[in-house]
Amino acid sequence: MKVESSINASNALFDEEFETLSPGQVRRHQDGLWSPQWGYIRSMSTFYRGKLSRWIDREVTLDSLQELPFTEKDELRISQETTAPFGDYVACGEAGVSRLHRTSGTTGRPLILANSAADAHRIAQVGARSMWAAGLRPTDRVVHCLNYCMWTGGFTDHTILEATGATVVPFGVGNTRLLIDSIVNLGINAISCTPSYPGLIEQVLRESTDLRPRDLKLTLGLFGGEAGLDNLDLRNAMEEKWGFRIRNANFGLSEVLSILGGQTDWTNDLLYHASDVVFAEIVDPATLQRLPIEEGTVGELVCTHLQKECQPLVRYRTRDVVTVTGVDRGPDGRTAWRFRVTGRTDDMFNVRGINVFPSAVRVAVESLPQWASGIFRIVLKGDGPYDRITMTVEAAQGLPATDWPKAREQVEAAIRTRVGSTADVTMVPFEHFPRTEGKTRWVEKEA
Repeated sequence: MKVESSINASNALFDEEFETLSPGQVRRHQDGLWSPQWGYIRSMSTFYRGKLSRWIDREVTLDSLQELPFTEKDELRISQETTAPFGDYVACGEAGVSRLHRTSGTTGRPLILANSAADAHRIAQVGARSMWAAGLRPTDRVVHCLNYCMWTGGFTDHTILEATGATVVPFGVGNTRLLIDSIVNLGINAISCTPSYPGLIEQVLRESTDLRPRDLKLTLGLFGGEAGLDNLDLRNAMEEKWGFRIRNANFGLSEVLSILGGQTDWTNDLLYHASDVVFAEIVDPATLQRLPIEEGTVGELVCTHLQKECQPLVRYRTRDVVTVTGVDRGPDGRTAWRFRVTGRTDDMFNVRGINVFPSAVRVAVESLPQWASGIFRIVLKGDGPYDRITMTVEAAQGLPATDWPKAREQVEAAIRTRVGSTADVTMVPFEHFPRTEGKTRWVEKEA
Protein backbone atom coordinates (compact mmCIF):
# COMPACT_ATOMS: atom_id res chain seq x y z
CA MET A 1 0.00 0.00 0.00
CA LYS A 2 1.43 3.36 -0.96
CA VAL A 3 0.23 6.07 1.36
CA GLU A 4 0.59 9.63 0.16
CA SER A 5 0.39 12.45 2.68
CA SER A 6 -1.79 15.48 2.17
CA ILE A 7 -0.13 18.28 4.12
CA ASN A 8 -2.80 20.49 5.60
CA ALA A 9 -2.35 22.46 8.79
CA SER A 10 -5.84 21.50 9.96
CA ASN A 11 -5.33 17.73 9.61
CA ALA A 12 -5.09 15.86 12.90
CA LEU A 13 -3.12 13.04 11.25
CA PHE A 14 -0.26 13.13 8.76
CA ASP A 15 -0.97 9.76 7.05
CA GLU A 16 -4.62 9.29 7.94
CA GLU A 17 -5.19 6.26 5.70
CA PHE A 18 -2.38 4.25 7.29
CA GLU A 19 -2.51 5.64 10.82
CA THR A 20 -6.14 4.59 11.28
CA LEU A 21 -5.83 1.01 9.98
CA SER A 22 -6.97 -1.68 12.40
CA PRO A 23 -4.28 -3.98 13.86
CA GLY A 24 -5.48 -6.77 11.59
CA GLN A 25 -5.18 -4.55 8.53
CA VAL A 26 -1.72 -3.45 9.60
CA ARG A 27 -0.59 -7.06 9.98
CA ARG A 28 -1.89 -8.03 6.54
CA HIS A 29 -0.06 -5.03 5.10
CA GLN A 30 3.13 -6.11 6.89
CA ASP A 31 2.81 -9.66 5.56
CA GLY A 32 2.53 -8.26 2.06
CA LEU A 33 5.65 -6.16 2.52
CA TRP A 34 7.75 -8.87 4.16
CA SER A 35 7.46 -11.45 1.39
CA PRO A 36 9.34 -9.40 -1.25
CA GLN A 37 11.69 -8.00 1.39
CA TRP A 38 12.73 -11.52 2.42
CA GLY A 39 13.32 -12.38 -1.22
CA TYR A 40 15.43 -9.24 -1.62
CA ILE A 41 17.54 -10.05 1.45
CA ARG A 42 18.13 -13.62 0.27
CA SER A 43 19.30 -12.38 -3.10
CA MET A 44 21.26 -9.26 -2.21
CA SER A 45 22.72 -9.54 1.31
CA THR A 46 25.98 -11.49 1.53
CA PHE A 47 25.88 -11.13 5.31
CA TYR A 48 22.48 -12.76 5.70
CA ARG A 49 23.10 -15.43 3.08
CA GLY A 50 25.84 -16.63 5.40
CA LYS A 51 24.21 -15.95 8.75
CA LEU A 52 20.84 -17.41 7.74
CA SER A 53 22.10 -20.19 5.47
CA ARG A 54 19.82 -22.75 7.16
CA TRP A 55 16.77 -20.68 6.29
CA ILE A 56 17.81 -18.97 3.08
CA ASP A 57 15.92 -21.41 0.83
CA ARG A 58 12.79 -21.39 2.97
CA GLU A 59 9.78 -19.13 2.94
CA VAL A 60 10.04 -17.33 6.26
CA THR A 61 6.88 -15.57 7.46
CA LEU A 62 6.56 -12.94 10.15
CA ASP A 63 5.22 -15.69 12.42
CA SER A 64 8.18 -18.00 11.79
CA LEU A 65 10.62 -15.08 11.91
CA GLN A 66 11.07 -15.80 15.62
CA GLU A 67 12.89 -19.03 14.71
CA LEU A 68 15.74 -17.01 13.16
CA PRO A 69 18.76 -15.87 15.20
CA PHE A 70 19.14 -12.29 16.33
CA THR A 71 21.42 -9.74 14.69
CA GLU A 72 23.75 -8.01 17.17
CA LYS A 73 25.34 -4.59 16.79
CA ASP A 74 28.82 -6.07 17.25
CA GLU A 75 28.20 -8.25 14.18
CA LEU A 76 27.60 -5.10 12.14
CA ARG A 77 30.78 -3.51 13.49
CA ILE A 78 32.82 -6.59 12.60
CA SER A 79 31.20 -6.67 9.16
CA GLN A 80 32.26 -3.08 8.54
CA GLU A 81 35.78 -3.70 9.80
CA THR A 82 36.23 -6.56 7.32
CA THR A 83 34.22 -5.07 4.43
CA ALA A 84 34.62 -1.30 4.68
CA PRO A 85 32.89 1.03 4.69
CA PHE A 86 29.31 -0.32 4.63
CA GLY A 87 29.85 -3.95 5.65
CA ASP A 88 28.75 -7.04 3.76
CA TYR A 89 25.19 -6.53 4.99
CA VAL A 90 24.80 -3.73 2.45
CA ALA A 91 22.35 -5.01 -0.14
CA CYS A 92 22.82 -2.58 -3.01
CA GLY A 93 25.64 -1.31 -5.17
CA GLU A 94 27.38 2.04 -4.82
CA ALA A 95 25.01 3.59 -7.34
CA GLY A 96 22.12 2.77 -5.04
CA VAL A 97 23.55 4.67 -2.07
CA SER A 98 22.10 8.16 -1.89
CA ARG A 99 23.14 9.24 1.62
CA LEU A 100 25.90 8.28 4.04
CA HIS A 101 25.77 8.87 7.79
CA ARG A 102 27.46 7.43 10.82
CA THR A 103 26.10 6.68 14.28
CA SER A 104 27.01 8.83 17.26
CA GLY A 105 29.08 6.05 18.82
CA THR A 106 27.38 6.43 22.20
CA THR A 107 27.40 2.66 22.75
CA GLY A 108 30.68 1.84 20.98
CA ARG A 109 32.52 2.18 17.67
CA PRO A 110 30.39 4.21 15.22
CA LEU A 111 28.63 2.45 12.37
CA ILE A 112 28.63 3.78 8.82
CA LEU A 113 25.05 4.01 7.57
CA ALA A 114 23.87 3.88 3.97
CA ASN A 115 20.45 4.88 2.66
CA SER A 116 19.03 4.81 -0.83
CA ALA A 117 16.76 7.59 -2.06
CA ALA A 118 13.76 5.36 -1.30
CA ASP A 119 15.13 4.61 2.18
CA ALA A 120 15.57 8.31 2.86
CA HIS A 121 12.03 9.06 1.70
CA ARG A 122 10.55 6.43 4.01
CA ILE A 123 12.59 7.74 6.94
CA ALA A 124 11.25 11.24 6.32
CA GLN A 125 7.65 10.10 5.99
CA VAL A 126 7.62 7.96 9.15
CA GLY A 127 9.45 10.67 11.09
CA ALA A 128 6.98 13.27 9.87
CA ARG A 129 4.13 11.20 11.32
CA SER A 130 5.82 11.52 14.69
CA MET A 131 6.55 15.23 14.41
CA TRP A 132 3.00 15.89 13.20
CA ALA A 133 1.57 13.89 16.10
CA ALA A 134 3.76 15.98 18.41
CA GLY A 135 2.11 19.14 17.10
CA LEU A 136 4.43 20.47 14.37
CA ARG A 137 2.55 22.10 11.48
CA PRO A 138 3.34 23.97 8.24
CA THR A 139 2.62 27.24 10.04
CA ASP A 140 5.49 26.62 12.50
CA ARG A 141 9.07 27.85 12.29
CA VAL A 142 11.36 25.28 13.92
CA VAL A 143 15.08 25.58 14.68
CA HIS A 144 16.92 22.25 14.45
CA CYS A 145 19.75 22.02 16.99
CA LEU A 146 21.22 18.56 16.50
CA ASN A 147 24.67 17.80 15.11
CA TYR A 148 24.82 17.91 11.30
CA CYS A 149 28.35 16.40 11.22
CA MET A 150 27.48 13.01 9.69
CA TRP A 151 25.00 12.19 12.48
CA THR A 152 21.55 11.05 11.35
CA GLY A 153 19.96 13.36 13.92
CA GLY A 154 21.27 16.33 11.98
CA PHE A 155 20.53 16.32 8.25
CA THR A 156 18.15 13.36 8.06
CA ASP A 157 16.03 14.64 10.95
CA HIS A 158 16.08 18.01 9.19
CA THR A 159 14.38 16.34 6.21
CA ILE A 160 11.83 14.84 8.61
CA LEU A 161 10.95 18.29 9.93
CA GLU A 162 10.68 19.61 6.37
CA ALA A 163 8.35 16.74 5.41
CA THR A 164 5.73 18.19 7.78
CA GLY A 165 5.73 21.40 5.75
CA ALA A 166 7.19 23.44 8.61
CA THR A 167 9.84 26.10 7.99
CA VAL A 168 13.13 24.62 9.22
CA VAL A 169 16.11 26.67 10.43
CA PRO A 170 19.22 24.41 10.14
CA PHE A 171 21.20 25.63 13.14
CA GLY A 172 23.13 22.59 14.36
CA VAL A 173 25.23 22.79 17.53
CA GLY A 174 27.50 25.45 19.01
CA ASN A 175 27.23 29.27 19.22
CA THR A 176 24.31 29.24 21.62
CA ARG A 177 24.27 33.04 21.86
CA LEU A 178 23.63 33.27 18.11
CA LEU A 179 20.86 30.71 18.54
CA ILE A 180 19.18 32.91 21.14
CA ASP A 181 19.41 35.94 18.86
CA SER A 182 18.03 33.92 15.95
CA ILE A 183 15.05 32.67 17.96
CA VAL A 184 14.22 36.22 19.01
CA ASN A 185 14.81 37.92 15.65
CA LEU A 186 13.45 35.29 13.24
CA GLY A 187 10.18 34.55 15.00
CA ILE A 188 11.10 30.93 15.68
CA ASN A 189 8.42 29.23 17.77
CA ALA A 190 9.63 25.60 17.96
CA ILE A 191 12.93 23.93 18.78
CA SER A 192 14.25 20.44 17.98
CA CYS A 193 17.11 19.32 20.26
CA THR A 194 18.16 16.98 23.07
CA PRO A 195 16.35 17.36 26.43
CA SER A 196 19.56 18.56 28.10
CA TYR A 197 20.21 21.40 25.62
CA PRO A 198 17.69 23.86 27.14
CA GLY A 199 19.87 23.74 30.26
CA LEU A 200 22.78 25.15 28.26
CA ILE A 201 20.55 27.78 26.63
CA GLU A 202 19.34 28.81 30.08
CA GLN A 203 22.93 29.12 31.28
CA VAL A 204 23.86 31.40 28.36
CA LEU A 205 20.70 33.47 28.90
CA ARG A 206 21.66 33.96 32.52
CA GLU A 207 25.30 34.81 31.84
CA SER A 208 25.03 37.06 28.79
CA THR A 209 21.49 38.50 28.53
CA ASP A 210 18.67 39.89 30.61
CA LEU A 211 16.26 37.39 29.07
CA ARG A 212 14.51 34.52 30.80
CA PRO A 213 13.55 31.28 29.02
CA ARG A 214 9.92 32.37 28.56
CA ASP A 215 11.08 35.56 26.84
CA LEU A 216 12.11 33.48 23.81
CA LYS A 217 8.40 32.74 23.23
CA LEU A 218 8.95 29.16 22.12
CA THR A 219 5.69 27.21 22.07
CA LEU A 220 6.86 23.67 21.16
CA GLY A 221 9.88 21.63 22.21
CA LEU A 222 10.61 18.52 20.11
CA PHE A 223 13.10 16.37 21.96
CA GLY A 224 15.02 13.16 21.36
CA GLY A 225 18.38 11.47 21.75
CA GLU A 226 18.17 11.06 25.53
CA ALA A 227 15.94 9.44 28.11
CA GLY A 228 14.17 11.27 30.93
CA LEU A 229 11.07 12.85 29.45
CA ASP A 230 8.85 10.20 31.04
CA ASN A 231 9.55 11.97 34.32
CA LEU A 232 6.45 14.15 34.78
CA ASP A 233 8.13 16.28 37.45
CA LEU A 234 10.90 17.16 35.01
CA ARG A 235 8.47 17.81 32.16
CA ASN A 236 6.23 20.02 34.28
CA ALA A 237 9.20 22.00 35.59
CA MET A 238 10.56 22.54 32.06
CA GLU A 239 7.17 23.53 30.67
CA GLU A 240 6.66 26.00 33.52
CA LYS A 241 10.10 27.51 33.02
CA TRP A 242 10.03 27.72 29.22
CA GLY A 243 6.35 28.08 28.45
CA PHE A 244 6.44 25.49 25.67
CA ARG A 245 4.74 22.13 25.20
CA ILE A 246 7.22 19.27 25.59
CA ARG A 247 7.09 16.30 23.25
CA ASN A 248 9.39 13.31 23.12
CA ALA A 249 9.03 13.17 19.35
CA ASN A 250 12.22 11.41 18.38
CA PHE A 251 12.68 7.84 19.62
CA GLY A 252 14.62 5.73 17.17
CA LEU A 253 17.91 4.09 16.24
CA SER A 254 20.01 5.41 13.38
CA GLU A 255 20.82 1.94 12.05
CA VAL A 256 17.13 0.97 12.01
CA LEU A 257 15.05 4.11 11.47
CA SER A 258 15.78 7.63 12.63
CA ILE A 259 12.37 7.91 14.31
CA LEU A 260 10.25 4.92 15.30
CA GLY A 261 7.93 6.60 17.77
CA GLY A 262 6.96 9.76 19.61
CA GLN A 263 4.40 11.43 21.83
CA THR A 264 1.20 13.27 21.00
CA ASP A 265 -1.06 15.61 22.95
CA TRP A 266 -3.33 13.01 24.60
CA THR A 267 -0.69 10.70 26.10
CA ASN A 268 2.77 10.82 27.62
CA ASP A 269 3.49 7.41 26.11
CA LEU A 270 5.21 6.91 22.76
CA LEU A 271 3.21 5.83 19.71
CA TYR A 272 4.88 3.29 17.41
CA HIS A 273 4.65 5.04 14.04
CA ALA A 274 6.77 2.73 11.87
CA SER A 275 4.71 -0.45 11.44
CA ASP A 276 4.85 -0.27 7.64
CA VAL A 277 8.66 0.02 7.53
CA VAL A 278 9.92 -1.85 10.61
CA PHE A 279 8.34 -5.00 12.08
CA ALA A 280 8.63 -4.87 15.86
CA GLU A 281 8.99 -7.82 18.20
CA ILE A 282 9.26 -7.69 21.97
CA VAL A 283 11.29 -10.48 23.55
CA ASP A 284 11.86 -11.54 27.12
CA PRO A 285 15.38 -10.25 28.04
CA ALA A 286 16.10 -13.47 29.96
CA THR A 287 14.67 -16.18 27.69
CA LEU A 288 14.72 -14.16 24.43
CA GLN A 289 11.33 -15.64 23.53
CA ARG A 290 8.83 -13.49 21.65
CA LEU A 291 6.14 -11.87 23.79
CA PRO A 292 2.71 -10.63 22.64
CA ILE A 293 2.43 -6.90 22.02
CA GLU A 294 -0.31 -6.20 24.52
CA GLU A 295 -0.79 -3.89 27.46
CA GLY A 296 1.61 -4.73 30.27
CA THR A 297 4.23 -6.55 28.18
CA VAL A 298 7.80 -5.68 29.19
CA GLY A 299 10.77 -6.74 27.10
CA GLU A 300 13.50 -5.84 24.64
CA LEU A 301 12.53 -4.27 21.32
CA VAL A 302 13.73 -6.25 18.29
CA CYS A 303 13.43 -4.78 14.78
CA THR A 304 13.20 -6.23 11.27
CA HIS A 305 13.01 -4.07 8.17
CA LEU A 306 9.94 -4.53 6.01
CA GLN A 307 11.16 -1.95 3.49
CA LYS A 308 14.89 -1.23 3.26
CA GLU A 309 17.23 -1.26 0.28
CA CYS A 310 20.74 -0.40 1.46
CA GLN A 311 21.31 -2.09 4.83
CA PRO A 312 18.30 -4.27 5.69
CA LEU A 313 18.35 -5.83 9.15
CA VAL A 314 16.64 -8.99 10.39
CA ARG A 315 15.78 -9.43 14.09
CA TYR A 316 18.10 -6.65 15.22
CA ARG A 317 18.45 -6.37 19.00
CA THR A 318 17.99 -2.72 19.91
CA ARG A 319 18.80 -3.32 23.61
CA ASP A 320 15.98 -0.92 24.48
CA VAL A 321 13.65 -2.28 27.16
CA VAL A 322 10.07 -1.14 26.56
CA THR A 323 6.78 -1.45 28.39
CA VAL A 324 3.62 -1.66 26.27
CA THR A 325 1.06 0.73 27.77
CA GLY A 326 -1.83 0.40 25.32
CA VAL A 327 -3.00 -1.15 22.05
CA ASP A 328 -6.46 0.39 21.74
CA ARG A 329 -7.42 3.13 19.28
CA GLY A 330 -6.64 6.62 20.53
CA PRO A 331 -9.12 9.52 20.69
CA ASP A 332 -7.64 10.96 17.48
CA GLY A 333 -8.20 7.68 15.60
CA ARG A 334 -4.59 6.51 15.62
CA THR A 335 -4.20 2.76 16.11
CA ALA A 336 -0.46 2.67 16.82
CA TRP A 337 0.43 0.69 19.93
CA ARG A 338 1.86 2.72 22.79
CA PHE A 339 4.93 2.15 24.91
CA ARG A 340 7.52 3.61 27.24
CA VAL A 341 11.27 3.05 27.13
CA THR A 342 12.33 1.97 30.60
CA GLY A 343 16.03 1.27 30.08
CA ARG A 344 18.67 -0.47 28.01
CA THR A 345 19.95 -3.97 28.56
CA ASP A 346 23.51 -2.84 27.70
CA ASP A 347 23.39 0.09 30.19
CA MET A 348 22.04 -2.09 32.96
CA PHE A 349 24.34 -2.95 35.86
CA ASN A 350 23.78 -5.16 38.88
CA VAL A 351 23.85 -3.95 42.48
CA ARG A 352 23.50 -6.74 45.07
CA GLY A 353 21.27 -8.78 42.78
CA ILE A 354 19.15 -5.85 41.58
CA ASN A 355 19.27 -4.86 37.90
CA VAL A 356 19.69 -1.08 37.79
CA PHE A 357 19.02 1.15 34.78
CA PRO A 358 20.60 4.65 34.71
CA SER A 359 17.25 5.98 33.49
CA ALA A 360 15.63 4.90 36.77
CA VAL A 361 18.35 6.66 38.76
CA ARG A 362 17.76 9.76 36.66
CA VAL A 363 14.06 9.77 37.49
CA ALA A 364 14.91 9.62 41.20
CA VAL A 365 17.38 12.51 41.02
CA GLU A 366 15.10 14.66 38.88
CA SER A 367 12.26 14.20 41.36
CA LEU A 368 14.12 16.50 43.79
CA PRO A 369 14.53 19.86 41.98
CA GLN A 370 14.77 21.69 45.32
CA TRP A 371 17.88 19.67 46.22
CA ALA A 372 19.53 18.69 42.91
CA SER A 373 19.91 20.16 39.42
CA GLY A 374 19.15 16.79 37.84
CA ILE A 375 22.68 16.40 36.44
CA PHE A 376 24.82 13.55 37.79
CA ARG A 377 27.39 10.90 36.96
CA ILE A 378 27.37 7.27 38.05
CA VAL A 379 30.88 5.86 38.47
CA LEU A 380 31.30 2.13 37.89
CA LYS A 381 34.67 0.72 38.94
CA GLY A 382 35.50 -2.66 37.44
CA ASP A 383 33.09 -5.10 35.84
CA GLY A 384 30.72 -5.60 38.78
CA PRO A 385 28.46 -6.71 40.27
CA TYR A 386 28.54 -3.76 42.65
CA ASP A 387 27.54 -3.32 46.28
CA ARG A 388 26.20 0.23 45.86
CA ILE A 389 25.62 2.99 43.30
CA THR A 390 28.56 5.40 43.54
CA MET A 391 27.65 8.75 42.03
CA THR A 392 28.26 12.48 41.95
CA VAL A 393 25.22 14.77 41.94
CA GLU A 394 24.99 18.50 41.24
CA ALA A 395 23.31 20.62 43.87
CA ALA A 396 20.28 22.69 42.87
CA GLN A 397 20.95 26.23 41.70
CA GLY A 398 21.33 28.51 44.72
CA LEU A 399 21.43 25.69 47.27
CA PRO A 400 23.95 26.69 49.99
CA ALA A 401 26.74 24.25 50.78
CA THR A 402 25.44 24.00 54.33
CA ASP A 403 22.38 22.20 52.91
CA TRP A 404 24.36 19.69 50.87
CA PRO A 405 24.35 16.99 53.58
CA LYS A 406 20.55 17.16 53.63
CA ALA A 407 20.49 17.08 49.82
CA ARG A 408 22.67 13.99 49.87
CA GLU A 409 20.28 12.27 52.27
CA GLN A 410 17.29 13.15 50.10
CA VAL A 411 18.92 11.87 46.90
CA GLU A 412 20.08 8.64 48.52
CA ALA A 413 16.61 8.05 49.95
CA ALA A 414 14.92 8.72 46.59
CA ILE A 415 17.21 6.25 44.83
CA ARG A 416 16.67 3.63 47.53
CA THR A 417 12.89 4.05 47.19
CA ARG A 418 12.70 4.06 43.39
CA VAL A 419 15.55 1.73 42.45
CA GLY A 420 15.83 -0.46 45.53
CA SER A 421 19.59 -0.06 45.84
CA THR A 422 21.91 1.81 48.18
CA ALA A 423 23.59 4.89 46.73
CA ASP A 424 26.77 6.64 47.89
CA VAL A 425 26.28 10.24 46.78
CA THR A 426 28.83 13.04 46.61
CA MET A 427 27.33 16.52 46.13
CA VAL A 428 29.09 19.08 43.91
CA PRO A 429 28.23 22.70 43.01
CA PHE A 430 25.59 23.68 40.45
CA GLU A 431 27.05 23.60 36.89
CA HIS A 432 29.97 21.43 38.02
CA PHE A 433 29.34 19.29 34.94
CA PRO A 434 29.50 21.01 31.54
CA ARG A 435 26.24 21.41 29.66
CA THR A 436 26.12 20.01 26.14
CA GLU A 437 24.16 20.35 22.91
CA GLY A 438 24.42 16.60 22.35
CA LYS A 439 23.74 13.47 24.34
CA THR A 440 24.61 13.54 28.04
CA ARG A 441 26.59 10.59 29.39
CA TRP A 442 25.26 9.52 32.77
CA VAL A 443 27.67 6.65 33.44
CA GLU A 444 31.46 6.71 33.64
CA LYS A 445 33.30 3.40 33.74
CA GLU A 446 36.70 2.99 35.37
CA ALA A 447 38.97 -0.03 35.11
